[in-house]
Amino acid sequence: MANTAPALKKTFLAGLWDENPVLRLLLGMCPTLAVTAAVKPALTMGLSVIFVLTCSNIVVSLMRHLLKPHLRILMFTLTIATFVTIADLFLKAFQPEMSDQLGPYIPLIIVNCIIICRAEACASKNGLVVSIVDALGMGLGFTLTLCVLAGVRELLATGKVFEIPVLWDGFLPWAAMGMPVGAFITLGLLLAGVNAIAQKEN
Repeated sequence: MANTAPALKKTFLAGLWDENPVLRLLLGMCPTLAVTAAVKPALTMGLSVIFVLTCSNIVVSLMRHLLKPHLRILMFTLTIATFVTIADLFLKAFQPEMSDQLGPYIPLIIVNCIIICRAEACASKNGLVVSIVDALGMGLGFTLTLCVLAGVRELLATGKVFEIPVLWDGFLPWAAMGMPVGAFITLGLLLAGVNAIAQKEN
């Protein structure tokens, strides 16, 4: 991929829409459904993924010429696990309540399909700048999607966003939106809307 401004812009924007990991590629469904009951945990998960994805892409890109076909997945996993451990320990040290709330989902970033996919599809084949831009675009696309889902669910389930009251006093919370069924319904409607827009664009 040519290391030019238009190409880098296209790479970055692809993660936001054309190749959005959740809405277009349907990757990372587990955390998407599990941590989007409220915006704070969704944002924390998204920022953790951006950190791990960016750092992993950097390392994989730097060692791409040393990768052997039969060892590349192992190297990807070890690299990702290193940065996931850093993110997990950081949250436990500075955000213990959020770490407890997210539970096993931060360690499970190790097997997140988005990160392994970008290591294989981009970082192992491109230079450092392209790999960083790709990671930022994909990570931001993932984070924004989580926050949109979480914002809708938290608003309808509690009448609040970021625990700040938003809706009127007489609003009757939709308890189901805070449950797993709310995640499936909200994601399904969002995917339907994205598909409808994509069809109009084509």
